[in-house]
Amino acid sequence: MNLLQETPLGNTVGSLSSTQHAVLVGSLLGDGTLRRQGKRINALLEVNHAWQNKEYVDWKYQVFQSHVLTPPRRRQGNGKRVAYRFTTRSLPVFTNYYRWFYQDRKKAIPSDLSLDPMALAVWFMDDGSKSRSACYLNTQQFSVREQQLLRRVLWNTFGIESDLNRDKQYFRLRITTESTRRLVDLIWPFVLPLFRYKFMTDPVTTDPKGEASISD
Repeated sequence: MNLLQETPLGNTVGSLSSTQHAVLVGSLLGDGTLRRQGKRINALLEVNHAWQNKEYVDWKYQVFQSHVLTPPRRRQGNGKRVAYRFTTRSLPVFTNYYRWFYQDRKKAIPSDLSLDPMALAVWFMDDGSKSRSACYLNTQQFSVREQQLLRRVLWNTFGIESDLNRDKQYFRLRITTESTRRLVDLIWPFVLPLFRYKFMTDPVTTDPKGEASISD
């Protein structure tokens, strides 16, 4: 399935297409990073995933290829981890998103965040999992206040209900059993075949039984 062909590129958000905007926002909610190098004024996007997700990185590269000079490359990380990554050029359009998504050089959830199904799908492909009858989004990098904001966005935009599920000393978003089917229906057309295993009932890192949840 070629999502680039199935997703219209005509509508633009700033100087990014609607597809590029959705993939960027979904990536920033997940593993994507915007950063300024040295004394450069403008920011760049770094896409960095494990080698086994090479197909996913190549897909993101297709999305942003017009803003990239060097194709993705394999990179040996710490220990046995092998990464596959690329960076875009440092451009004003990414600086705009950097100002939107970062505070004091730390990623933060914008108060005016909006999502569409494609952004939600990318977020899930980056940081989602399913255990038993519920889906999880690994939002541990964000504060509880920011995660409550994400809960409101999911509810107000898609009617998806979630709560905060304790994962060791942090929290993550748990999509309720009742809303998991709606989540899957919304994002399924955009999920790469590589990630459809995530909808199987594989265990996640922490057994949710007995963990504290925050729903208000």
